[in-house]
Amino acid sequence: METTPITITRTDLERLECLLETDSIRALPGAGMLREELTRSNVVEPGDIGPDIITMNSTAKFVNERTNTSYQMTLVYPSNAGTPGTVSVIAPVGSALLGMSVGQTINWQVPGGRQLRLSVVDVTNQPEAQKQFHQ
Repeated sequence: METTPITITRTDLERLECLLETDSIRALPGAGMLREELTRSNVVEPGDIGPDIITMNSTAKFVNERTNTSYQMTLVYPSNAGTPGTVSVIAPVGSALLGMSVGQTINWQVPGGRQLRLSVVDVTNQPEAQKQFHQ
């Protein structure tokens, strides 16, 4: 996966750092990747984040540039994952999507070795854009 600049809110950073301290999460394979994402992120106050940036509990539309397939997913905490249309921030693709903005693209390898090239097309629902700073 390639590195792109990301921006996250201070609230998301604090909650995710606490999450990474729990034993059950720390042991998961995706925890290290999420920690790396947090380390390289630009942190802003929730009211200062752009509406086109994927934050926690944001719903965004993506397109796989290789197949032209569209997806819509909501980035969630692990406790809210598992329902269709959600992706956990602890999953490799979830941590990769955190902080990305419309127009940014990531290369992501799915189980089995297949490569996806996902581009963020739209952030259709972002809590901060709706002044919901504590979601």
